Amino acid sequence: MKKYFTSESVTEGHPDKLCDLISDSLLDEFLRGDCNSRVAIETVAGKNTIFITGEVTSSADVSIENVVRRTIKSIGYFGKDYDIDADSCNIIINLTKQSPDIALGTNDLVGGAGDQGMMIGYACDETEELMPMGILLAHKLAKRLTDVRRNKIVDGLGPDGKTQVTIEYDDDKISRVDAILISTQHKENVELSYLKESLYKEVILKVIPKYLLDDKTKILINPTGRFVIGGPLGDAGLTGRKIIVDTYGGYAHHGGGAFSGKDATKVDRSAAYMARFLAKNIVANGYAKRCEVQLSYAIGIAEPISIYINTFFTNTISEEQILEKVSNKFDLTPKGIINFLNLRNPIFKETTNYGHFGKNNLPWEQKIDF
Repeated sequence: MKKYFTSESVTEGHPDKLCDLISDSLLDEFLRGDCNSRVAIETVAGKNTIFITGEVTSSADVSIENVVRRTIKSIGYFGKDYDIDADSCNIIINLTKQSPDIALGTNDLVGGAGDQGMMIGYACDETEELMPMGILLAHKLAKRLTDVRRNKIVDGLGPDGKTQVTIEYDDDKISRVDAILISTQHKENVELSYLKESLYKEVILKVIPKYLLDDKTKILINPTGRFVIGGPLGDAGLTGRKIIVDTYGGYAHHGGGAFSGKDATKVDRSAAYMARFLAKNIVANGYAKRCEVQLSYAIGIAEPISIYINTFFTNTISEEQILEKVSNKFDLTPKGIINFLNLRNPIFKETTNYGHFGKNNLPWEQKIDF
């Protein structure tokens, strides 16, 4: 039986990802000055204005405006060609300290979770990275789209862009790529025919394995015919609005919590990373071909309320045995996760774009025997 599944990604210049990167860049700066910083920063972007809000408790001295302008410029939004100018945009800062009521349950003595919620981790053996093929290819297309813009391999591209990949499965095995969609911001004078030819050659053929392409693969590049107005002028941006892009492209459940701008005492982030670590290592150790792990927490309580493991009938040992291995081996309290994954380090800018999972340089992607 043939089935089709689609996942999307976005470039670093997408307005939501601009906001994610600003929030994570500020988080890293606070952690660099004070590794015990408590940070929950939200960023809003629209019409040449950046609004920073949320809660920060930290001894670090951070020039928030400088970090924001530097981050916007690093993406490529500067000068008069685009919708937000790093040097002249309006920046509004509205930060307060973390609520003392929350701090009661998350201080070092109690070590509890910073909020209630359930976090999901997933892994499968479709790719070397133990990620679903669709989201992995969508991320690689988005990253390549950014690279050809930055390196001027294709002329006239803007920072904003999106990609989408549809995978055809035959009896749950990948058979081909059925559809590829690329939408990219461009300058006024760039011809659509040039974009189609250049992006097919320099992006699609550089990313998608040839054995997955055939003459029936649908290729869509800027299907409306025009994408000049982009970034925060084309669509307002907001931190945490790309949670499916950040995770597994819809292949797995999602607990609902966003990642960017939050320090690791927020289990929305740290427990999601640990759940991915567990799922990946369950697959990497041969206990299953597919695995989804759910961890749930109550605010102010250190130990997880529940641990759920689903191997979708692909397990080689019982799920009870897998759960026992996990419970005996790992400390799943927020403090235990932070220490195990070294999450007090300023590493979070590395996670913002092209997915938080499947990047081998990140601590929750390490493989271990257990």
